[in-house]
Amino acid sequence: MMELPGWAEEMRDLFRSGSTAQFLVHGNVFDVVPAGGRLLSVPAFLDEVMFAQYDVVLRYDRSRGVRATRGAEDWGDFLQNALGREGNPLTLMREPGSALELIDRYLLRTLNLQAIGAGGTGPLGIAEPRAAPRRIAVIIEFAEFVVPRGDALQLGGGFAANTVKVLGWANDPAIAESNIVTVLVSEGLHDLNRLVVDNPHAAALHIPLPNESEMQSYVKALATSQMRDLEAKSEVPMATLGARLTGLSRVGARTAISLALRNGRPITAEWLGKIKKDLIERECQGLLEFIESPFTLDHVAGHEAVKDWLRQDTALLRRGALRALPMGYLIAGRIGTGKTFVVQCWAGEMGIPCVVFKNFRDRWVGATESNLEKIFAVLRAVGQVVVFVDEADQAAGKRGGGDSDNGLSGRVYSMLAKEMSDTRNRGRIIWVFATSRPDLLEVDLKRQGRLDVHIPLFAPETDAECQVLLLAIASKLKFPLTAADLPPMPEGLLLGGNELEGVLVRALRLHELSEEPKRAIREILADVLREVRPSPHTRKLEYMDLIAVKECTDARFLPARFRELSPEELETQIDALKRFV
Repeated sequence: MMELPGWAEEMRDLFRSGSTAQFLVHGNVFDVVPAGGRLLSVPAFLDEVMFAQYDVVLRYDRSRGVRATRGAEDWGDFLQNALGREGNPLTLMREPGSALELIDRYLLRTLNLQAIGAGGTGPLGIAEPRAAPRRIAVIIEFAEFVVPRGDALQLGGGFAANTVKVLGWANDPAIAESNIVTVLVSEGLHDLNRLVVDNPHAAALHIPLPNESEMQSYVKALATSQMRDLEAKSEVPMATLGARLTGLSRVGARTAISLALRNGRPITAEWLGKIKKDLIERECQGLLEFIESPFTLDHVAGHEAVKDWLRQDTALLRRGALRALPMGYLIAGRIGTGKTFVVQCWAGEMGIPCVVFKNFRDRWVGATESNLEKIFAVLRAVGQVVVFVDEADQAAGKRGGGDSDNGLSGRVYSMLAKEMSDTRNRGRIIWVFATSRPDLLEVDLKRQGRLDVHIPLFAPETDAECQVLLLAIASKLKFPLTAADLPPMPEGLLLGGNELEGVLVRALRLHELSEEPKRAIREILADVLREVRPSPHTRKLEYMDLIAVKECTDARFLPARFRELSPEELETQIDALKRFV
């Protein structure tokens, strides 16, 4: 007996139990499915494997209309009796409303024939000489274009009628007790009408991306069939190749390998990493971006306790001590303290992929949720990955949502919170949120078990710290600056990291514009430091500092002046500054 993928086994078991006769198949639906030595599309796998013993299989999408891949004679007789010779069956079978109406009448006719036995008279008063088919399967592809998400009043009569028909197929006891099954195939579950998705009589089945062992089996099958020169042209062992391609669909993996083989390129680890990154970003339609950082934590000035902690967690990750790792990190601090740069530097020495959430919000109904579904599916398949969410207070949503966005913010929050708290992903998906306003994040989202370690970052407070930071910024900008080039800091001048970078860039600008013989960079820096004006938003910045202190989960991250603050004193200072924010 053929071994079925997990989602197909669940479909079989649910249908055999009689608990449901309608399935919503979503996720990696555009991939191929191995079946007895063949690779089939998801609709073809349903047709030829899951419903191989069915008398009639009807497949429908808006482009090709309704077609009977099995039982065509019975379906053709029905159409001739129902439409006669004057109708235009091609048009009727292509438009969703008329196509679903024909399928609905066909199912009703079948149920009536089953009730009265072989032959008899159908519901249209037409003689039916043939016995009714015993088992019927209906597969609706691209179902988001048939029963799209949206309110019934907004969708209009046609889509509302489609929704009612699909609900009827799931809820009708006569269909549930017969061997009639309906399957809706859509990449995003959130693209389908909520009434269909939330129907207790329908079962949602998620098709995941291939895991590591499945991808290794697929690569091995390619090497022994379609790509016999693969092993010879790959500098990466076959097992490693399969592991490195995890996170792609099978179609994506085949595309990556074909791109190398057909262009005469050897498959190296470096090339594989680049092409995998490009393909995942393309499959996610730009919703994720991989961080390829040339920096390491050695490029971070100061923040010694933070660097020590992150390096310890990196060592745990490499040792496989996943149970000792946090689920996620919250990095807080005023603007310009290097939150994003710290994450980039950490990514540069971790040795696992690090991805950034792009703008996954969309103005179309249901599109944002579908984008998140797609992102989560890729993250689960990649293996170990760090997920960086910058400006997290804007991206993460709110528990209650709001009327201004029709509850979208609340749905985003709910999906993120659920994914972040899945302990099966500990050490596999590591979340890093960065924000200057952690007070705007929902408490449940930043709690222990989701974002366990809260790291505050602060601006330099001494002349020595400022000079170290200036040297680090110069190294980042690839400018040969030494300690001897740094003038003393003007008394009482306090600048953040972003402001110090601005100072250095202004000095370099003047240095490049000056005529020969050029002035010493030390003199130019001294002039710029005398003329620079610090940010006037001092109270807002101080508020951000105090909020970061409040969120901190470990005293070793705090400067000495904040460690002795009692919670009461901290709250008093925060309350005093709130009116300036």
